[in-house]
Amino acid sequence: MTKKKKLFTREEFEKFRLNSAKGMVADKKLQDDVIDVLVRADKYNWIHQATWMGEPLLNLPQDMFAIQEIIFATKPKYIIEIGVAWGGGLLFHSTLLKAWGGEKVLGIDIYMPDDLKKRIMSHGEVSEKIELINASSIEKNTVEKVEEIIGDCRDVLVILDSHHTHEHVIQELNLYSPLVGEGQYIVCGDTIVDFIPEQEHRDRPWGPGNNPMTALQQFLSENDRFEVDKEIENKLLFTCNPSGFIKCVKNY
Repeated sequence: MTKKKKLFTREEFEKFRLNSAKGMVADKKLQDDVIDVLVRADKYNWIHQATWMGEPLLNLPQDMFAIQEIIFATKPKYIIEIGVAWGGGLLFHSTLLKAWGGEKVLGIDIYMPDDLKKRIMSHGEVSEKIELINASSIEKNTVEKVEEIIGDCRDVLVILDSHHTHEHVIQELNLYSPLVGEGQYIVCGDTIVDFIPEQEHRDRPWGPGNNPMTALQQFLSENDRFEVDKEIENKLLFTCNPSGFIKCVKNY
């Protein structure tokens, strides 16, 4: 007779899965290879390839699935997405809010052409959960408008993915972190910039030493309400947001 294979219990599989992720992180050669692939693939705009409901996400699918796990686990009432780009992220997050409950996805950006707004708002019930704020994320009036919408609610997920200079990101972190309550998250996008060479194919005012990672490090050194959630990062392997998934561990 063929010996039956022992199946994991769900608890056993979870332990196996997390231990495997730690093994990936400890494999320095693998981690170096990942950076090499990201640098080489970026010359072909790899991160621009995924879409949601027809609109580009401008993020790796791995990172989007990590955000999906956060939303499922924390059930935020509001998601504040700073940096709308082509709108795929807004539609992705709104789809999840519609499935699991939640009030609004607030999309903030200084550049929102009319045709983009029309496309984003053309998806029925998914679009109904989206509110667009066409303004600078660091202006006082913008923050006040966000506070007016969310009220006293602190079941809030903040996703920072706009202008990636140190000064801009540290301002966003300081302005929007008070809106995030215990157990909720901030996703600080594109911290990978600190680990890759200057991008010759992209003319950007940020780079190594001046980017979301340096801003995040300053923020965490000055703020004891947030901690990096390494468990999320460990399992991704490919991510544009190393150390960028931070969890609020206590309220004010």
